[in-house]
Amino acid sequence: MRILTALITTILVPAIAWAGETILQGNVTHVRDGDTIEVGGIPVRLNGIAAPEELQPLGPDATAFMGWLVMEREVTCKLNGERSRDRLIGICYLDGVDIGESLIREGLARDCPRFSNGRYKEAEAMAKDTGIRERYALPDYCRPKGMSL
Repeated sequence: MRILTALITTILVPAIAWAGETILQGNVTHVRDGDTIEVGGIPVRLNGIAAPEELQPLGPDATAFMGWLVMEREVTCKLNGERSRDRLIGICYLDGVDIGESLIREGLARDCPRFSNGRYKEAEAMAKDTGIRERYALPDYCRPKGMSL
C-alpha cells in the first residue's frame, strides 16, 4: 500500500499543479487522527494545527470529530510542496471552510504558530472550552525558536 501511495503521490500530485499551487481534490478515504487525513488514499497533514495523538487526552475526540466532519466527503487541499514523513502538507477545505480551523474552534486542536504564522490565533481564542490548553501541551515542533507558550 505504501508503494502505491508513493507512486500516486509522485505521479498524480505534480500533474494537478495549477497557478503556483498544487491542488488535491477528492473524497476523504481515511482519517488517521485529528490532523492527518487521506484524500483518495493520499495522506495529507493539515498545515498549521496540532491535534492530540490517539493516546493523549482529547486525541480520540479529535479523531472522531475529524471523521464525522470529513469522512467520505469531498475536500480540496492546497498543498504547499512540503512533506512530513509519508504525508503531503496543506490546508484542506470542506465546502470552502478550513477544516483545521473547524477542529481548533471545537477545542480539539491548537494553533501551531511555527507553521501557521498566526493563521489560527483567533480561532484558538474563540475555541470551545474543552480544556485543550491545559490538557494538551503545544508540541515543541510548533514553537518558533525562543518562543515559550
